Amino acid sequence: MPTSEFTRGELEAGRKLFGAEWDFVYAANSIPVLPKMSGLEIAVAGRSNVGKSSLINALTNRKALARTSHTPGRTQELIFFKGTEPLTLVDMPGYGFAKVSKTKVASWTDLIHDYLRGRANLARVYVLIDSRHGIKDTDSGILDTLGKAAVSHQIVLTKSDEIKPSLLAERIAETEAAMAKRPAAFPDVLATSSHKGDGMPELRAAIARLLRERS
Repeated sequence: MPTSEFTRGELEAGRKLFGAEWDFVYAANSIPVLPKMSGLEIAVAGRSNVGKSSLINALTNRKALARTSHTPGRTQELIFFKGTEPLTLVDMPGYGFAKVSKTKVASWTDLIHDYLRGRANLARVYVLIDSRHGIKDTDSGILDTLGKAAVSHQIVLTKSDEIKPSLLAERIAETEAAMAKRPAAFPDVLATSSHKGDGMPELRAAIARLLRERS
């Protein structure tokens, strides 16, 4: 989604929203211990090696708000971050790959799916997809759960600086075509680079717009 599709006011609202201080507030490894619902939540989901923590850090202008690791699957809980009221940002456990037991992976998967089905104040889930590879079979479970639960979700392509612009344009088009078949999916795809900051103003503006529409 190009910058031109957002107004100056929305871009500025997004800058202010994520220019505030963001802090870790809670970690939950099971549904019964989730914090009480308040305000609106947005969640970030994606495969374990998709660059989720790096995107959260770039989005919030923080170097180490979310822990980054060379070991996929390090995030094992639902991690809650708080910034400007009424927004809470939730970092979800990565899925699809982790050097742990199948039992542990299954536990994380159940946690993710139960959270998506039962969180009434969840305004949108941003599903991260590696722009170099596109949507994979391992993404289908989350996308299917989001669709069945009628949870609004939007695809964010990561690592867009690592492929040629022509291929990125093709990836955006094919991803939008795939999402058009899913009624709960937001139609526009955002392309980002945590390393270079590409697409971050647009992602912030999209979240600011969502908050305005839901308030």
